Amino acid sequence: MTKGVLKGLRVIEGSAFVAAPLGGMTLAQLGADVIRFDPIGGGLDYRRWPVTKDGSSLFWAGMNKGKRSIQIDIGHPEGRRIVTSLLDGNSPDDGIFLTNFPERGWLSYQELSSTRPDLIYVNILGDRLGGSALDYTVNCAVGFASLTGSSDNHDPTNYLLPAWDNITGQMAAIALLSADRYRRIEGKGQLVKLALKDVAIATTSNLGNIAEVMVNDKDRERFGNYLYGAFGKDFESKDKKRLMIVGLTPKQWEAILEAMHIKSVVNDLGEREGLDFSLEGDRFSAREKLADIMEPWFFSRTYDEITSLFDKHGVCYGPYRTFREMVEEDEDCSVENPMMGMIKQQDVGEYLASGSPIRFGSVEDLPALPAPRLGQHTEEIIKDDLGLTDSQFGKLLAEGIVA
Repeated sequence: MTKGVLKGLRVIEGSAFVAAPLGGMTLAQLGADVIRFDPIGGGLDYRRWPVTKDGSSLFWAGMNKGKRSIQIDIGHPEGRRIVTSLLDGNSPDDGIFLTNFPERGWLSYQELSSTRPDLIYVNILGDRLGGSALDYTVNCAVGFASLTGSSDNHDPTNYLLPAWDNITGQMAAIALLSADRYRRIEGKGQLVKLALKDVAIATTSNLGNIAEVMVNDKDRERFGNYLYGAFGKDFESKDKKRLMIVGLTPKQWEAILEAMHIKSVVNDLGEREGLDFSLEGDRFSAREKLADIMEPWFFSRTYDEITSLFDKHGVCYGPYRTFREMVEEDEDCSVENPMMGMIKQQDVGEYLASGSPIRFGSVEDLPALPAPRLGQHTEEIIKDDLGLTDSQFGKLLAEGIVA
């Protein structure tokens, strides 16, 4: 039996792509029993890139670690009854549904809660009105793409990381656990809605971007790879390796000056410009002139020489790496990190994967777990969870209702 801090909690997941599967996986990696149902043959994201040479989705395997899988023909009334039955469990830890499918028809809250009145239903939307939205369409709409990229390039710049999907997935897990706590206290279930675009707009509010426009009457400029509001910049070493340094806190800033032996030169610059570099904002105002002082220092030293000095003085820095370089060079991306482990994934092979990054002090953390094969637990769920007989299961198989 799976352990973990959420042991005993059961979640039924109907999902595709990033946010909803990530929300379910977040819970599964903490010990919840997350049952993902998919149409027979796989859903919209079952073959999503990246894929292996044989076409197995590494994305799908990555987003469904630690879950159980059942294949159901939800277009058939009996298939729909199976999903409903899974939500009708007798335990107070049952009756929880996480999905980004439209909340309508047989999947409406009203319909599903008619047999489980205390149902918790977390529904992820594109926008608050139920419109279609993806990370790329949301990111461009809230302003971040217009600020990303070089300051001398006026074209919008997209990025690879689906930030809003990831944040929304984590917030979906929080929403689900919050609703579960409310149900335990008040005995009431509820429909919870969470929109991808609302998450993005809320984040711009939290970071002060909305207030910056309305209070300062100012739209943020592009600053390339500079850290906004303090000092941070990427530099290239003598041997053509690139790294990012950050002087956000006073300690970080002092470490940079000491490691590079440029304190007096920087102090002279501050006096000439009338700036106090103990202040983050003044460091940002003089970012280009500070970078001009530092750039020759980097060009005259190899990467190993630079990092040796930085480690000695406690400079906050990070190397620019490819995914391959991270896998091959970073100890944090290895089995030396308790979060990481080697898993054997059916139809994919053996590779390094993560468990939950949350480390609990009084509960056993789960190791990295593989994703299920599509439909791997169909028979187990039909017989053990729903209590159907061998002949009833055989009939469902024969009729193509499950697989």
